Parts: sequence; C-alpha cells; structure tokens
Amino acid sequence: MKQGLQRIIWLASFPKSGNTWVRTFLANYFLGGKREIGINALREFTLSDSRHDFFLKATDGTHPPDADIPTYMRARAKALRLIAGAREGNHFVKTHQILDAVEGEPLIPPALTAAAIYILRNPFDVAPSFSRHAGTDLDETIARMTSPRNIVSSGTGLHDVLGRWDDHVTSWTSAPGLPRVTVRYEDLIADPKAGFGTIFDFLKVTPHPQRLKKTIRATSFDSLRKQEDEAGFVERPAGMEKFFHSGRAGGWREALGDRQVATLHHAFEPALQEWYPELVDETAAIARRAGA
Repeated sequence: MKQGLQRIIWLASFPKSGNTWVRTFLANYFLGGKREIGINALREFTLSDSRHDFFLKATDGTHPPDADIPTYMRARAKALRLIAGAREGNHFVKTHQILDAVEGEPLIPPALTAAAIYILRNPFDVAPSFSRHAGTDLDETIARMTSPRNIVSSGTGLHDVLGRWDDHVTSWTSAPGLPRVTVRYEDLIADPKAGFGTIFDFLKVTPHPQRLKKTIRATSFDSLRKQEDEAGFVERPAGMEKFFHSGRAGGWREALGDRQVATLHHAFEPALQEWYPELVDETAAIARRAGA
C-alpha cells in the first residue's frame, strides 16, 4: 500500500468510453456477494473527482456555481485530498480529466495517486455517444473532440478539462512513473472474461469463476438498460433520454457521415495507428471517398 494519501486508483477515460460500465462491473464483482449492486448504488464502491459535496466541504460551502478555472483548481486541490482520505487504503475514483497541469497545478496529483486503469474507446464510436450525452450535434461534438481547448463545465462550478481525444489518450498511456493498465472498451465488450482479466491481473486479483460469471450476467447492457428504464439513473444528464444506449462497438458506421469520419481520421491518425490499426484502412478509404 502506498504511504500517506497516495491511495487513489483512477478509473480514467475520455467521456463516453465505458467508465460507468467498468465501475458497475467492478462494484458487482467486489461488493456483489448475495446481491447485485445497481447503477444507482455506485457511490458505495467508487468516488468521483466531480463530486460536488467534496468541493463544498473543501471550501466551507463557498464554491460558487460559476467558478472559473483558477477558482476551480484551488478548490480541486483541497477536494482531492478529501477524496483520497475518504476511505482507508487504495480505492477507485472516476475521472475524465486529461493528465495535465492547469494553472500550474496537476489535475491528477502524483502525491494522491496509487495507480490508474485507463479505458480507451475508438473516437468514431465516442463521437455519437458524446453527442447524445452533451445534447450537441455531431459536427459540434467532433469539433470539441479535436480541440485542445475542450473543457466540459457543469452548473455547479466544476470542470472536466479534456483536451483533444488523442492528447487525452497519450497523457494517460504515456505518463512516466504511473502504474497503470490500459484496456480497450471494444475488447471488454467482445470478451468480458478476458478483458476484465487484464484488469484483475493488474490489481493482482485472482477472480473467482462463479462470481465472475455472475458479474458478467448482472452487468450486461440489457441489464443496465432495464435498470435505467425501471428506476432511472442518477448520473444521467438533464435532458438526456437514455444514458445506456446500445453499448455496442461499431455503431459509428451508421451514425457518422463520410466527412465526419474523415475529420476524425485525419485529426487522430497517429493515435489510431497505435491503438486502432484495424480501423485505419477503413476510415482512410472513407476519407478518400469524401474527398477530404
């Protein structure tokens, strides 16, 4: 175990890359026992660096809903120390932040970090999912994904500093000295047993076969959609009809137009070559067809 408050195991991802599903899976495996951990009980297992209550506690209730970035960063430094100390030993904390510094302060402080699990999803599938999540059209969403100034702000004075999709990926997967494992959402979907096995190996956990089988069944997308239909989902943004949409890989082929595929391909080609080589030829051909 790390010393002091170096306790956080980050569950990190660009938005709409499977973070909630991974949290639900891990919660059901580690806490499930005789009952399933529903999507509205995830706080029993993981914390989040966008928990407004920690920011209010860190500022004695004064964190303003219109906080600018400098104000947010000052409060964040204090809130993260509270989050790190909220539980004994190493524990999981969700984040969408890029691993970078803002206003001279690290968004992901090494002094509070034990390790990271980075969840990666191809940008062609991220774009339509992020568009639904943010309530913006696809072209605007793609423009944000390709902008280094991409920041998502809430009405509570909290900010997710994302940057470009490829910069986000590189920041986490190439961070020097960070104990981490990177998993692709597509691989988790295709073979949950093998995909989550990679995470268990990193955590030095030998999964129990029956518990693993039960967890895979309990956290299927059909199960998650049913839970949301019956009880809603507390993390669903206002105005968003469904948080759990299809969950499948490859839906971008029906959702994106050729020029949208071309924009993403040209913006992210080096990262695609590294992480999604199987998509490079296909998306390059679409870009040529679009004349882009």
